[in-house]
Amino acid sequence: MIMRRENTTCCIAGGGPAGMMLGFLLARAGVAVIVLEKHADFLRDFRGDTIHPSTMQVMHELGLLDEFLRLPHVREDDLVARFGAEDITVADFSHLPVEAPFIAFMPQWDFLDFLADHGRAYPNFRLLMQTKATELIEENGRVAGLNAEGPDGPLGIGADLVVAADGRRSDVRAAAGFSVTELGAPMDVLWFRLSRRPDEPAQAFGQVAAGRFFIRLNRGDYWQCAFIIPKGSLERLQAAGLDAFKAGLLALAPELADRTGELFSWDDIKLLSVAIDRLERWWRPGLICIGDAAHAMSPIGGVGINLAIQDAVATANLLAKPLREKTLTDADLAAVQTRREWPAKVTQGAQIAIQNRVITPLLAADKPVAPPWPLRLLQRFPLLRRLPARMVGMGVRPEHVGPELRERQRIDASQSVR
Repeated sequence: MIMRRENTTCCIAGGGPAGMMLGFLLARAGVAVIVLEKHADFLRDFRGDTIHPSTMQVMHELGLLDEFLRLPHVREDDLVARFGAEDITVADFSHLPVEAPFIAFMPQWDFLDFLADHGRAYPNFRLLMQTKATELIEENGRVAGLNAEGPDGPLGIGADLVVAADGRRSDVRAAAGFSVTELGAPMDVLWFRLSRRPDEPAQAFGQVAAGRFFIRLNRGDYWQCAFIIPKGSLERLQAAGLDAFKAGLLALAPELADRTGELFSWDDIKLLSVAIDRLERWWRPGLICIGDAAHAMSPIGGVGINLAIQDAVATANLLAKPLREKTLTDADLAAVQTRREWPAKVTQGAQIAIQNRVITPLLAADKPVAPPWPLRLLQRFPLLRRLPARMVGMGVRPEHVGPELRERQRIDASQSVR
């Protein structure tokens, strides 16, 4: 087939949270942008669904928070861990100095559709579904676009900048030849659904016991469940049989006995292979990686989506003007990494510390587990719960919508009035 050719200012590979937020923000700033999403829609289960206060603060600064919170979501003002019959509040978000001091559990497809719909309001925004990046276009040592495969055949897209936002298994970063530093993870996560009764508590919580860690997230009429297992142990669990897995689950949550029959086979249980890694260098001329493509996060704290959103906001703040004015330099790309690398490293460091000091001993335990002393302190001194709330809810160096994008908001509003 003859390859079609198009040109744009910025081409973003990946329609996840980082890619969609960046595409929307750049279009809002007057930059021509094309976002490529390899799937036909966003309807994929067991993706991160936690929208943290830092992300909702960005929505507030964009003037979209009220509309955003009309989407279906479950509000969580705190996080609770259960050790046996004892509940310990780990984080209290209600004191954060933001417009929405809570976590919103929202299906990721609703979040992405929201961003896509607002992006389409701008004529310089295009979202190409069922379109997968296949290789980079390079000219004179610089990335000058990418080739893709879409529903209408091969497509070549010339671009001043290519952004890899296609996740932890990024095809674009692999094609670019970036070296990845693996930081390790001692666990994997099994995701599955179980129905939820209307009379059950709405609060999400984690249940901890000897060698087991089980998390339930409220999705309205069902629980999204995460069962933490030692890294690489799935085959051993499968060999022991599904009934043995269900028995281990009921040892943690006997109240679910009437629902484990909803797990008919191992096909109903999806594996998330946990990885923590990062690039030493996020960019090369004409290309930059953000989100999980630059720094894959552990699911601890559910902070991956929000770190990706922060990357997107910082990238838009730093690159919108040089992209629009056609003055983009390597120094501009390096500035994005300089801005976002430290928050990524600090967050990954905290996750690794929790893995090594909490998760690994917990998974190796063969007798009832008592709450570790830091959690005891949180229980005794409630004021301390604000510290993990700040780390989880806002993160390190939360980003804000820059003056230029705020100015565009005023321009958009005045144009809509006219």
